Amino acid sequence: MIYMKGMNDVKVPHLVQYQGSKRNIAPEIIRYFPEKFNRLIEPFSGTCAITILTALEGRTNSFVINDINAPLIGMMEECINNPQALASSYEKIWLGQYEEGENNISYFYKIRDEFNAGQQDPARMLFLLARVVKGAVRYNAQGVMNQSCDKRRFGTKPSMIAKNAQSISDLLKGKTEFYSMDYREILKIARSGDLVYMDPPYQGTSNQENPRDNRYIQGVQFDDFVEALRDLNTRNVDYVVSYDGMTGDKVIGRYLPEDLGLTHLFINAGLSAQATLNGKHEITRESLYVSRGLKRAEDKYKQLTIDEYLVVGGA
Repeated sequence: MIYMKGMNDVKVPHLVQYQGSKRNIAPEIIRYFPEKFNRLIEPFSGTCAITILTALEGRTNSFVINDINAPLIGMMEECINNPQALASSYEKIWLGQYEEGENNISYFYKIRDEFNAGQQDPARMLFLLARVVKGAVRYNAQGVMNQSCDKRRFGTKPSMIAKNAQSISDLLKGKTEFYSMDYREILKIARSGDLVYMDPPYQGTSNQENPRDNRYIQGVQFDDFVEALRDLNTRNVDYVVSYDGMTGDKVIGRYLPEDLGLTHLFINAGLSAQATLNGKHEITRESLYVSRGLKRAEDKYKQLTIDEYLVVGGA
């Protein structure tokens, strides 16, 4: 992905494909961030697309990343603090699928079995993400990874992993704290002057909320999340939230309550892959909520109608 910054093209590094990542729309999201702030806190960091771009932009030099998926945080911590060690370990696992007598698909399931048996080291997590279908981890009700292997590819080449891991490390090493806990615990450390960016699991995308949908290892209850936002408002902590949206004319999930005082925008996330599979041509527009302390967004968009919101991001 290329992010245009002034007259120069700047390549934004990313470690591995990850479903739900905001990498492709990160430049649009951070338009609503302050130019400078004390610290960026990501309670649902995933593979850290927003943190990486914020660091590249130089908006802050202090970052907190958190995800309830502990192996994912372990992978990002190794990437940032020991990039070449991660790349070397990944290369050994990646090359194993080419060894004589190995079937690359059976090899994937062998690594997945080892992972589920407790060998949840960063390199195994990275290899599994590199080879699962659509970069989408899936877990059953017992928390066991059960996503299938993408039979069409062998995963990102080690040389590319090494290059991107080093680039990410150059941006974030020595500036980042790592946690794996409930998002509400992380929000307790936020202070006025910080910025919190939240990309929680969308509504109905976990076993707790919808037994037929297991995209995330743990979901977020809507009412609990709203109360957490109310607490941030009380403590004068600025935040930006990506949360559900629209596909075509269909609204996905409940909108956050108006009494939170948020500016509600829609960002064009492109054609819906699921709709395309169903023979439809529909645009996905992701909701972006900006807290009341971020006047830049409020002043610019407070007069827009819902129809005008839909064009934000180039729809």
